[in-house]
Amino acid sequence: MSLKKALEKLKPGSRSNPASDDELTSPKPNGVAPAVPASPKSPGIFHRSSIDQRRSSGTLDRKDVVSPSDSRKSVDVIPSSPKSSGIFHRRTESPSRVNTGASKTSLAHRSTHSPIRVVKEKLHIGDNSSDDADLPLNREGDPMSKNQLRKHEKQAQQEERKRENLEREKEIERRKKELEAQALAELTPEQRAKYGDTPPNSYAGEWKNLPRADLRDFTVTDVGKEVLFRARIHHLRKMSSKFVFFVFRQQTETMQGILVEHGDISKYMLYWAEHLEVESVVLIRGILQEPRSKQGEVTGASIHDVEIAVHDIHVEAAVTEPLPFNVYEAEVTQADVDLEAANANTDHKEGQKRVRIADRTRLNNRVIDLRSTASQGIFRIQSGICGLFRSHLDSEGFIEIHTPKLQGGATESGASGFKVQYFGRGAFLAQSPQLAKQMSISADFKKVYEIGAVFRAENSNTYRHLTEYTGLDLEMAIDEHYHEVLRTLDRTFKAIFTGIYQRFRPEIEVIKRQFPHEDLVWLDQTPIIPFAEGIRMLNDSGWRDDNGNPLDENEDMGTRDEVQLGRVIKEKLGTDYYVLDKFPANARPFYAMPDPNNPELTNSFDIFLRGQEILSGGQRIHDTSMLLDKMQKLKVDPSSMEDYIQGFQWGAPPHGGGGIGLERILMLLLSLGNIRHASMFPRDPKSLPAKPIIKQLRHPESSTMHPPWEGQDRAAAGQAFQPIEKLIANYGDATNTSWLEPRTEIWRDEFTGAAVGFVPQDGFAITVGDPLCHTSQYLKTMTGFLKYIKKERNLKPLWLLVGADAEEVLATKFNWRTFSVVSEQRVDPAHNPALHDSDIQRKIRHAEKEGVKIVDYPLGTPVPDEMKKKLDARVEDWLANRKGRQVHLTNIRPWQDEEHRQYHIAQTPDGTIVAFVAMAQLSADHGWQVKYSLDFPNAPSGSIEHAVTHALKIVAQGGASTVTFGGGASSKFTPGHNVKGTRVKVLSRAYHAIATELKLTNKTEFREKLGAVDDPSYICYPPHGLGPMAVKAILNFFEDDD
Repeated sequence: MSLKKALEKLKPGSRSNPASDDELTSPKPNGVAPAVPASPKSPGIFHRSSIDQRRSSGTLDRKDVVSPSDSRKSVDVIPSSPKSSGIFHRRTESPSRVNTGASKTSLAHRSTHSPIRVVKEKLHIGDNSSDDADLPLNREGDPMSKNQLRKHEKQAQQEERKRENLEREKEIERRKKELEAQALAELTPEQRAKYGDTPPNSYAGEWKNLPRADLRDFTVTDVGKEVLFRARIHHLRKMSSKFVFFVFRQQTETMQGILVEHGDISKYMLYWAEHLEVESVVLIRGILQEPRSKQGEVTGASIHDVEIAVHDIHVEAAVTEPLPFNVYEAEVTQADVDLEAANANTDHKEGQKRVRIADRTRLNNRVIDLRSTASQGIFRIQSGICGLFRSHLDSEGFIEIHTPKLQGGATESGASGFKVQYFGRGAFLAQSPQLAKQMSISADFKKVYEIGAVFRAENSNTYRHLTEYTGLDLEMAIDEHYHEVLRTLDRTFKAIFTGIYQRFRPEIEVIKRQFPHEDLVWLDQTPIIPFAEGIRMLNDSGWRDDNGNPLDENEDMGTRDEVQLGRVIKEKLGTDYYVLDKFPANARPFYAMPDPNNPELTNSFDIFLRGQEILSGGQRIHDTSMLLDKMQKLKVDPSSMEDYIQGFQWGAPPHGGGGIGLERILMLLLSLGNIRHASMFPRDPKSLPAKPIIKQLRHPESSTMHPPWEGQDRAAAGQAFQPIEKLIANYGDATNTSWLEPRTEIWRDEFTGAAVGFVPQDGFAITVGDPLCHTSQYLKTMTGFLKYIKKERNLKPLWLLVGADAEEVLATKFNWRTFSVVSEQRVDPAHNPALHDSDIQRKIRHAEKEGVKIVDYPLGTPVPDEMKKKLDARVEDWLANRKGRQVHLTNIRPWQDEEHRQYHIAQTPDGTIVAFVAMAQLSADHGWQVKYSLDFPNAPSGSIEHAVTHALKIVAQGGASTVTFGGGASSKFTPGHNVKGTRVKVLSRAYHAIATELKLTNKTEFREKLGAVDDPSYICYPPHGLGPMAVKAILNFFEDDD
């Protein structure tokens, strides 16, 4: 077959590339399109080109466009997008551009054509099957495999369903509006008032004192009564156009409702009601009636013997976002799923409709899960446990205390404590109220308890651990034996168990549907088993550790061992509740009292429920010398607990206590299987995932990602570039403020408005600082700028003092050499060590004694002209007193870009200005710059320190987290990218000589005391671009001999 015929087999196109002088093949008279010009970087015709590049180099003339008649015979070779791999690519034609004279286009022709496939077609390689022509093509241009076809069909089905759902929603919305219009015309005001949305601000009007009903109070004796109640729509089902079923939910109770068209209940009301969203909050008015089902009772709700005939329904809180699941779906249990599966198998039905919501999905959408009847029951019982704990201990003469959760030291071990910053000092979140409880006993409160938060920084992602939980703690003085504490705790637990089963039986039965379990079993006489005996019971039962060895009686048990011991004790003693006593000393904290007969043991115990520990307690050490000795052995720092130790030094009675984990006891009592179900908003090591901080631009209207002329030509739209001052405030660092100097020229990107400042110097274009644009635009912006500098200005580029992101682009995309000899000197104004430096504070106090006061002019506050004149005169004094050679980026221009400046002027009582600080507002990422800090002649000692620390305090109060003093020379040469070997040695020696000559490394002591941290900046230059002339240009750029 000829080449012409092979090309005619390809998809016809409506246009070809514009003509080019570099085409490999000239146009043929037969109308075949010319081949595409080769890229300078590629040897053949299959290259990557860009429409954007073509537009930037010139305009597209009409003569370049192939006529429709020619295009029918041409290869579709329009330039590819940056994402395509060659010139043959997918095209999307608008209806107005489709060539109606073209032959029918197969799906294959609408897909991507790879260069390899085109060559195969030309040469008849692999063209053995005519069926391939009808198959969809993959990204490589080959027929899809079976697996690819399945994915393709699945995606097509999903798209079709999405389209159908969208059309259905549009039809429902259209029908709804149509019926609303009809209802407005046909219904009486009384009929319209029976349904609708309640305005959100309608809860401040006249009191009506209407009684609101509680679903739990309804019984069959209430049949015939009119009731009013608020509930959520738990479930909704349309039975017919005149009949809608509801299930309403109030916390743990559900009730069936029916809405039937009759009387004033119109068809419009039914249509409106049947399209309400599940979980909407509604106000219902209706008449209670007996169920009219065949069974004689309601089976789909918790209230079986009564239902409500709805007369009025108003939405008080609508669901405005799709729910990941609803509570009706969350109520599905595993038993329901299994039963449906069994019935489906018996009845030979396909598919299952009921699915149990996974725990992870529930916890990730906690608010919805908490609405479920099981969750409602769980947290009512949680509240009951706290109430019973409190009331029982009150009856035994305890008093409730509240202790701080910020502590100076870790109470258990430093490894499991959350360390926090406390006004520049270290502190810990309380791992327990243990120390405060003991101090209360030392203060003669005798018996105390607390219910409060406990924090443990243990990276345990298990079903029984949380990083924050609620502790139920008690502490009491001991008269004769530490078992007095144990007996008190035993009575408390049994009071809790008894009270829960007596008061919360309905909630327990609801919970059992979701979390099946047996009621707790306990004995009147609680077993108290020595720890060693418990280990022997385990070993005698045949239990072994992971290595197959018997358990050690002097080592603590693991979770698996505890659970197995619970099974052994339940089998032998018939109880879920028991005590292990006399724990080994190595399994207890430093304050546990040693056993008087065996120092390897302690007077401590754990209480277990269903084989897992719910309380750890025992006697505490109350003797100071014994306590200090124990702390020393366990390497606990006594200085972090001075208040605690002092309580014992002043005399403390013998005492003991224990701590209960509320969530742990709740989980085990109800067999929830995961402690997260027992915590309303659980915190574990995976909680609070890191989120990228999205900082708002200071001037959103001057964005380079979305420039003011976005979507149109800037010049044609008559739009000016974003002001350079606003770009600095949006994207700039300290070095960018030098671009406001008169000597700096600004290059702008025509499409985004991104800016690069440069100074022509001795044949070089010297740029300092990063481009003023979003970091994702660096590559494009730098490319355009460098092209301009080289081609249009005929200058050699040097890029100085850039950050890590810009350095990475120059080094990896342009192969530039980079090194660092300069750093931005940044401080955290909120944590300023100078506030605690005695020398600086002494100087500041001296300035204050001399009457130095600071006048602030925050952002947006103009400085009076008189003050400007006085300051300008003092600046002239300062300039006149300078000595030696000066190295700097900018001159002193206090009133430059006042919109983004904050001024702090120190004056003596007679009005003489003695110090001046100007703060320049930078991007949100870079905070502020100490643009100028001038100590004027004859100023009292400490004036400048006073002014600078005051300025830092002001910006810290405004939320700033970083302030820079600008660039400072590093002490050594640090190579970056593409610099190695001999070049490093040469550059290092050259830098050392320059730094020594200009005294660049003389850091000020004051900045160091402010906590300045070096943030490296980079010098970047093209290959062979840093010769003697470039070094001279840099020196001339920075140096001022005045």
